[in-house]
Amino acid sequence: ATIQKRADFLKAASARRQGTGGFLLQARRRDDGTDALRVGFTASKKIGNAVFRNRAKRRLREVARAILPALAVPGWDYVLVARPGATVERDFTTLLDDMRAAMRSVHRAPK
Repeated sequence: ATIQKRADFLKAASARRQGTGGFLLQARRRDDGTDALRVGFTASKKIGNAVFRNRAKRRLREVARAILPALAVPGWDYVLVARPGATVERDFTTLLDDMRAAMRSVHRAPK
């Protein structure tokens, strides 16, 4: 499922976050009693014109589609935020590695 309400994006922004070279991952446990996994994508105008923003979101959707089924925790929201230049220009396999590392870091037990 996708996150569509602004309030849900804001809640994720104030929770755990992990920066990578290609994007920023924000994650939070919903605690609403459901095991649904929700994902959101953002690309601000800092990314560039509409063509670049759409390309960045398409790449982030593919990264999420490839990695989240194996590493995501049920009942969590994930938001992937595009980074200027990096999300569009970075090699796709590197983006996948970034996502794996970010997921491990986000779900590591807090110290």
